[in-house]
Amino acid sequence: MSQRDWVVEHIRKYRESNGAEGHIWKGVDGSQNLPCLLLTTTGRRTGEARTTALIYGRDGDCYVIIASRGGTPADPVWYGNLLANPAVQLQVGPDQFAATAHTATGDERARLWQMMAEIFPSYDDYQAKAKATREIPLIVLERT
Repeated sequence: MSQRDWVVEHIRKYRESNGAEGHIWKGVDGSQNLPCLLLTTTGRRTGEARTTALIYGRDGDCYVIIASRGGTPADPVWYGNLLANPAVQLQVGPDQFAATAHTATGDERARLWQMMAEIFPSYDDYQAKAKATREIPLIVLERT
């Protein structure tokens, strides 16, 4: 199964089960227990809703995600959509709601990056891989 195929399948199961399947993701190899949410952005060129599943952390009432794209040189498409329109929709388990996004910087980013790397240690590897081309964005999502 290609990466795109398993992501589409993850989102399908998440939605069809109202978050009962997919909220806690076992990872590609089935050995992990990672909290995942569904993020829906508005396409900056198409205006269409675009959904992706992402590992998340919590900071108080806010949700935290990382635009890693596996450490590749470019940001993921969803991040560009989010920059163009920070009003997003989230599904966390069965809970669906609107949120506003901002990119964390400085001390906030450093603190939250450490938290996210504890949840998914590969983020540190991704940042090391991307270091020459970009600082991987860390996004805070606040319920509206």
